This record gives sequence, C-alpha cells and structure tokens, in this order.
Amino acid sequence: MRLLVSARSGAVAVVATVVALAIRVNNALRYPPDWGYDASFNWRYIYRMSQDWAIPHPSAGWSTSDPPLFFTISAVLMAASGFNLVLVPLLNTLAGLAIVALAVALVRGESPEDSERAMLAGGLLLYLPAHVYMSAMVSEEMLTALFTSVAVFVLARRWRACDDRAALRSAGFAGLAAGLAVLSKLTGAVAALVAVATYALDGMRGTALRAVSLRIAVVVLVAGIVGGWFYVRNQRIYGTLQPFGLPAHEVMFQMPPGERELLDYVRLPLATWTDPQLLAPELLRSVWGSTYATVWFDGHRYFLPRDSAAVTRLGSITLALALLPTAAFAIGMIGGIRRALADPRSADTPLLLLVAATLTGFAIYTWRNPWFAVIKGTTLLGLALPFAYYASDVLHRWTRRPGVVAALVWLGLAGLAICVVLSGTFNLAFEKTEVSGLEWRAPEER
Repeated sequence: MRLLVSARSGAVAVVATVVALAIRVNNALRYPPDWGYDASFNWRYIYRMSQDWAIPHPSAGWSTSDPPLFFTISAVLMAASGFNLVLVPLLNTLAGLAIVALAVALVRGESPEDSERAMLAGGLLLYLPAHVYMSAMVSEEMLTALFTSVAVFVLARRWRACDDRAALRSAGFAGLAAGLAVLSKLTGAVAALVAVATYALDGMRGTALRAVSLRIAVVVLVAGIVGGWFYVRNQRIYGTLQPFGLPAHEVMFQMPPGERELLDYVRLPLATWTDPQLLAPELLRSVWGSTYATVWFDGHRYFLPRDSAAVTRLGSITLALALLPTAAFAIGMIGGIRRALADPRSADTPLLLLVAATLTGFAIYTWRNPWFAVIKGTTLLGLALPFAYYASDVLHRWTRRPGVVAALVWLGLAGLAICVVLSGTFNLAFEKTEVSGLEWRAPEER
C-alpha cells in the first residue's frame, strides 16, 4: 500500500513539474521582454553595458545605480547571441529552477526518509506566483534570490563539515555566494549578515571562539572581495555606498500614498482578498496586505488585465487558498524557533535569521520609500528556502495520514495550483492588451 501511495505521489509530482516547466517556457517565449518591474530600464542598462562594458554613472538611468552582475551576465548573453531577447528570461527561469532544486535538496538532507515532503517543498516554489512571474521578467531579483539561497543552504548544512578545514571551506562558499548576492542587488547583503550571525551564535553554544572568529573572518573577507568592491567604489567616487533619490527616480515621489504610519504595518483589510490590486483604496496603505497580494497574485497587474471582474474573482480565490501554505509556513517557523533555541547549530538558525533580517529590511525600506510601487512580494524571493522548508514540514504532517484533514489540504493545494496556472500562464486564461502595470496618474496627468 505504501509503495502504491509513493508511486501515485511520484506520478503527480512529475505531472505538476512538467506543467510548471511549461508555464515558464510559455512565459519566456511570449511575455513581452520590456514588460515587468523596471524591465524597459533594465534592458537599457544591459544594452549600454554590451556596448562599452563600463559601469555607468548611477544617474544615467533608472536602473544604473544597481550593482552590475545581472546586467553584465545579460549583456554577455546578448552580445554572444546577436541579441536573442529570450535568453535573459530563460536565465532567470534556470536560476529559479536552481532555487527549487536547493529547496528539495535541503529537505532531503534534513529528512531523507520524507520524499513526499521534498516533493511538496519543490511544488510550493514551482507554483508560487512571485516565483512564476520573476522567472519571466528581466530583473535581477531571481539571481539575487539564487545566490542568497545558496549561501543559506551552505549555512544550513555547515554541521556536515568534519573538521576545521572543511568548516572554513564551507564558510568560504557561504561568503562567495553572499558576495555574489550583494553584487546582484543591495538586498543580497542579508546573506552576509545571516552568515556572520549564524557563526556568532554557534560560538555561543560551545564552538571554540578562535574557530568561530576565523569562519566569520572568511565570510566577511570573501564576500567583501567578491561583492563589496562595488560599494567601496561608490563611496570613493560618489560619496555614498548606494546612491538614492536620483533625478531618474523623481517620478516615484508623486506616487500614492506618499507617506507611511505605523498603522500601515498593522492594517490587513478585507480588500486584500476582495480587491487584490495595490491601488484599491482600502489596500493602498496596507504594507503586509499589499505584500501578500503580490506574493500570491498579480497585485500590480503586470501579467493580468487591470479592469476585469473575472481577474478579481480569480485573485480572491487564489489569495483565500494561499492562506493554507502561508499558515503552514508560520506554524513551521514556530517549530523551527524551538529547535534553534535548543540547538543554535541546527539548520533552523540561518533559515530563521534570514526570515527576520529580510522582513526587517523590507519594513525599513517600505517606510523610507512610501510608494505603492516599491511593495513587491517578488523582492522577498530570497525567503524561498525557509518558506519551502517550513511550509512543506507542516503540510506533510497534515497529509501523511489519510483522512478528512488530508483530503481537504490536498484539495486546497490542488485548487491553488490550478489558480496559479490560470493567473501565471501569460495570455492563457486572460489576454492582456494594455501596457503592463497599474496606472496611478489621473487621466489629465498622463
């Protein structure tokens, strides 16, 4: 009987994986390359880089203040292929699939007997709307998420190092991945911060101070050499690590709401589910409601039509069903906190530190930049590993014994997957004809 269940689960996993891959290939081939978050500006950076291979002035364009790794890799692909525009979305698709593979490997490494849990971990990411969208968009988000995930994956498995030399190599790999994350986007700095904090906590539970200090030094040195040079260069030339408030970005200063208050981080209006688009009056000031609507749905309408009752209904259903894996993630983290407190050297420590550092940084960023356009759940893709790890743990516990609860959970997950296929496959269920994104200006101002 157990073999029959495993075979059935394997068959479902294969079908689900094929469908998820088909969605991504369709989107890479059919999604307009200049649509998506800042995509047209990113293409300008890529083209400019391919012409002179020089880092541009931060104020030269919308995206030119960003670190150069993604744009350089994309420029190399473009130059080598005669500007085959589909290669950059395919690059992001491959990066996203690598994150899925890391999530599966992490679960298999920690729970080798739970193959179904590993399948769940992979499926949660394959059918995560933010992951689907960013697989097609020309943006550095997916590459940053990949390197962040690699760093945390190495940290979660640091206990496998059999001696001090192996531990230093592990720290070096974590520092390398963190440095590449920082060189992809400033938000990648959380990877280096998590690595340092993880080793520091190891030192509080018996690891020799000298050994811990060496590992921290290796992380900082390698990450600094690989990714820190760009920010040192900015400081030397422009007097700041990351230029901001540039003339190219001034249009954002006119966007709503224009200010933040503490209640914006407490509000979770019903419109999160009933009208999931970020300019909805009730949702506009809700930071976490807007974030939820962009993690699990196209709250910015870059894939789906703006004014469609059917799209709104699909969003309401999707976001209601998404409460299931979201709740599983939260419950799973509670168990992770208990394990980390009992043994900080566990895999839970870097995973939980990443969640805390990322959400804190996101809250600070949205406070300092109080405009609806900056709230994009896709910027939280660096949390892919903790999400898959903890949500799969709880969902697996809920479904491993046949019964009413298991049936309802599987039904909810299947419904959610169907909704993601409909909302995440470009021009399948809905044809998008207007320019991507929400229009926030009044008609007379356009």
